[in-house]
Amino acid sequence: MSQAEFEKAAEEVKHLKTKPADDEMLFIYGRYKQATVGDVNTERPRMLDFTGKAKWDAWNELKGTTKEDAMKAYINKVEELKKKIRDMSDWIWLLGHVFLLN
Repeated sequence: MSQAEFEKAAEEVKHLKTKPADDEMLFIYGRYKQATVGDVNTERPRMLDFTGKAKWDAWNELKGTTKEDAMKAYINKVEELKKKIRDMSDWIWLLGHVFLLN
């Protein structure tokens, strides 16, 4: 996986037609931070910052993961999400045509 492929995936994820689920977003966030920054270098957010803590935890669980492995996992997840959205769009199109014909 190249830096260019990673940057392309990072741009593509911003333009997905459907917002990924929270767990998918946390997966993506953690891999992005690990690939671009490395191991967590900040304190865990305070108790009432639920979103911040979830994001920090998603990143922290990757401690020791190489930049290349994080980039690869990120790219693979973005490709998986794109396929999932395409498949969902195909089903919606098919169902629309079935109901229109009946």
